[in-house]
Amino acid sequence: MKSEKTLLLLMCLIIFSCAKDKENPVKAYHTTWQHYLGDPEQTHYSTLQQIDTSTVAGLELAWSYKSGGLEEGRTTQIQTNPLIIDNVLYGVNAALELFALNAATGEEIWKFKPPASNDSGLGVNRGLSFLDSQGAEPGRIFFSSGSSLFAINITDGEPISSFGNNGSIDLRDGLGRDPQQLSVVANTPGVIHKNLLIQGTRVGEGPGSSPGHIRAYNVLTGAIEWTFHTIPQPGELGYETWPKEAYKTVGGANSWPGMALDQKRGLVYIPTGSAAFDWYGGDRAGANLFANSLLALDANTGERKWHFQMVHHDTWDRDLPAPPNLFEVEKDGETIPAVAQVTKSGHVFVFNRITGESLFPIEEKSYPSSPLVGEESYATQPLPTKPKPFARQILNETDLYDPDRPAFVDDFVDKDQNIDPPTVLEKFKGITSKGQFIPIDTIGTMLYPGADGGAEWGGAALDPRNGIMYVNSNEMAWIVRMREVGGSDGEESNPGQSLAQIHCARCHGGEFQGLAGIPELQTVKDRLSVDSIATVIKSGRGAMPGMPNLNDNEIRAISNFISGITEETDHRVEETSVKVPYAVAGFGRFKDDRGFPVVKPPWGTLNAIDLNSGEYLWTVPLGHEEQLNDPNIPVSGTENYGGPVITAGGVLFIAATKDEKIRAFHMKTGQQLWEDNLPSGGYATPATYAVDGKQYVVIACGGGKMGTSSGDEYRAYTLK
Repeated sequence: MKSEKTLLLLMCLIIFSCAKDKENPVKAYHTTWQHYLGDPEQTHYSTLQQIDTSTVAGLELAWSYKSGGLEEGRTTQIQTNPLIIDNVLYGVNAALELFALNAATGEEIWKFKPPASNDSGLGVNRGLSFLDSQGAEPGRIFFSSGSSLFAINITDGEPISSFGNNGSIDLRDGLGRDPQQLSVVANTPGVIHKNLLIQGTRVGEGPGSSPGHIRAYNVLTGAIEWTFHTIPQPGELGYETWPKEAYKTVGGANSWPGMALDQKRGLVYIPTGSAAFDWYGGDRAGANLFANSLLALDANTGERKWHFQMVHHDTWDRDLPAPPNLFEVEKDGETIPAVAQVTKSGHVFVFNRITGESLFPIEEKSYPSSPLVGEESYATQPLPTKPKPFARQILNETDLYDPDRPAFVDDFVDKDQNIDPPTVLEKFKGITSKGQFIPIDTIGTMLYPGADGGAEWGGAALDPRNGIMYVNSNEMAWIVRMREVGGSDGEESNPGQSLAQIHCARCHGGEFQGLAGIPELQTVKDRLSVDSIATVIKSGRGAMPGMPNLNDNEIRAISNFISGITEETDHRVEETSVKVPYAVAGFGRFKDDRGFPVVKPPWGTLNAIDLNSGEYLWTVPLGHEEQLNDPNIPVSGTENYGGPVITAGGVLFIAATKDEKIRAFHMKTGQQLWEDNLPSGGYATPATYAVDGKQYVVIACGGGKMGTSSGDEYRAYTLK
C-alpha cells in the first residue's frame, strides 16, 4: 500500500509538473529555433544544455554550407538569424535567395530565388517568419526581398499562389501615398499572432522618404487587416506633435529592427525610428510622435495601449535599434511582466509591459537649443537613472587613447595633400563634445556613442528564468557636421550639387568620398554612364534603396553633377526640389591613422545586467585588434554587429566582432570559454538547435562590414 501511495504521489507530481510547464515562460519551442531570435518574446534563449560550461571547449565544426550570392567587386553582407524547424534550417544568402538545408548535415534541400524585378535596393535580410500548417494550407515561410514580401511553401520552396499577388505582396501598397514614389523594404521579420503577420519596414532617412506605418496582414491572403499610423493623421493621438500637413509629406518613424509579442495577452511591442530627415527637423517642429517610441499595441486590432517616446524630435539619428525583450522581474516582492528596450545611446529602459509604468526612475533633462536656422530642438530629453548606461556617454580630452597620432575621420578629406592632417587632439579641440543630445552644428559635433550604438540591431539577450540581460555594445565616437545647402564654403552650386548634398551626402560623405564600406562617388563617372547612375538613383542597387520620390528632372540633375556634367540652372528642378536648408557635410567614425578608435579601449564590450535590481553583474571586452600590440591592453574589444544567444547550459554564444571570430562565454562570470576563427565576419546573431539529441550552434559568416571581406558561408558547430 505504501508503494502504491508513493507511485500515486509521483504520478501527481509529474502531472503537476507538466501542467506547470504550460505556464512556464521557458517554452518547448526553445529547443528548436522557430522564431527570429528564438521566440516571440525575443529572449535569444534556448533550453538546450548539452553544450554547457564544462563541455563547450570541445566544440568542432559539424558542417559548412556555401550559400552563394557573392558578386566580384561588390561588398555584400549576410545578417540572417536562421530558423530551424523539424530538422530543417532556413536561411538567406547575400543575394537574398532563400534556402533550406538538412540541419544535421548542411545538405541543400531547395533554394528560392526572387524574380529579377526585385533585384534592386534590396539591403539585407536578418530573418524569417514561420507559420505552421493550418488544415489544407501548407506551412509557410514569410520572406522579404526588395519591396516584396513572399509566402513560401516550407516543403518545396515555391511561392504560395493564394497569398497576395501569386505568392507575394508589395510593401509599398497601403501607405496612403503613390506606391511608385515610395522606397520600402523589410530587412527584419515581423511577428505572427493568430491569423495576422504584423510587419515593420525600412524606409529612407532623407527628405521625402516613405512613412513607416505598421501594418498587419492576413497570413493566408495577404490583405491588410489593420494599420497603425506612426505619423498620426487628423483626429489621431499625436497629430498635434507635428505640423498640420506633415502626415502627407514627412517620412520615417518606421519600425525596422523587429518587434516582440506577448501571445498570452495579445500585445505587440514595437520600437520605432527617427523621422526623416534624420539630421534636420526644421520642417517637422514638435515632439514627433510616434517616432523614437516603444509602442504597445493590441495585436488583434492595432489599438494603442501605451507608448513611451525615448527621443523627442530626434535630430541625432537615435532610432531604436533592436527588438525589445519580454520577461518577468521581481520588484518589491512582486512578479511584474516587463519589457526592456536597449538604445543606441547605451541605455536600457524597463517598463511594466501591461501599464507602461517605468520600473526605474526616468529624468527629463534640459538641453540647449539648436544653432541651425529653422530648427526648433526639443527642450528636454528622457534618460533612465538605472541601469547605468552600458556605453560611455561623453568623450573628454582625457579619454583619448593616443592624442598625438594623426586623425582620420571618414569625412576628413584634404583638398591640399601637402597639408598634414590634424592630430587626434587637434581635431577633438575643433569640435563640440558635450555628451548626449547636444544639437548638431556646422562646426562638428561629437556623437558618442556613435550612429551605430551603443546597442545596434543584434539586440540584447534576456534570460527568462532570472531577468538578466546580456548586451554587446560599441564604443566608437562619430563626428557629424552640417552645412547650408547651396555650395561648399560659400561657393555657388548648381541644383544637382544641392540635391546631391541633400540626398547622397548622408551616406556617401560630405565630399562624396565614401563612408565605412559605402562606396565613394567621386570617381563613379569612370565606372558608370550618366544613364546608369540615374537608374541606380531611381531604383537602388545592393544595399542602397532607390529614390523614386525624386522626379526625372531631379534625378537627371544629380546624375549629371556626379558625372561632372556642367549644366545651367534648371528652374524646373528649383521649383520641385525638397526644400531643406541644411545637408550633411560630414558624418563618420573618429579614428586615428591606424584605423583605431580614438577613445581608450575597450572598443567593444559584453555586459550582464540584472534587471531586477538594475545592477551590473559583469562587463568584459568583446573581440580584439590583433595589430594593437599594446602590452597594457591584452584584450581591446572591437566594433561589433550581431547579437548573443544564451542557453540553459550556462553558455552565451556571440560572433559579431571585427576580428572575425565566434566565441562562447560563461554566463555567470563573463569568462571566455571557447573561440574559433570564421572564414568571414559573423555579423549576425547565431542560432542553436538539436537534431536527434545532438545540439548545434550555427552562424552566418557574411562579412562585409568594418572593412572586412564578404563571405557566403554558414557554419554549424557541435560537440566531438
